[in-house]
Amino acid sequence: MAHSETDTDAVARAFIKHIPNNTTIGLTGTLGAGKTRFVQGVAVALGARSEQVTSPTFVICNQYPLEKIIYHLDAYRIQDEDEFFELGVDEMFSGDGYVFIEWAEKFETMMPRERIIVTIDVLSATSRRFHFNGTPKYQQAIKRLLLDCIDLQG
Repeated sequence: MAHSETDTDAVARAFIKHIPNNTTIGLTGTLGAGKTRFVQGVAVALGARSEQVTSPTFVICNQYPLEKIIYHLDAYRIQDEDEFFELGVDEMFSGDGYVFIEWAEKFETMMPRERIIVTIDVLSATSRRFHFNGTPKYQQAIKRLLLDCIDLQG
């Protein structure tokens, strides 16, 4: 559980410590849950300045060439599977970077078989609960990630 943006940053640092690059991450949660804020925390942990990381709502895809490349997509405004595919997601999925997809539930069938889904629940104006679910490939990494975040459970 993250009680502040500082806690979200701690979750993001633990994420990059335990989850390998070349991983696709679906982000789900209501509008304003903190999907972009989580990606911002990951990017900052990899060397970005926070103001460099913005929501891809209108541009659909942002790319951050950091220590590990980050592709940050927002599927909210994408109309169909053809439009999603035209973004070049298959190349992103097979690449070396992290691929974060906000509103991933819209295109679940087009995501790679091996993936992590991060669901962010809003608990209050400043508190969020992160749920990490992954395919068997990621189970041990997710367990280590959650152990690293144990101090945030308060």
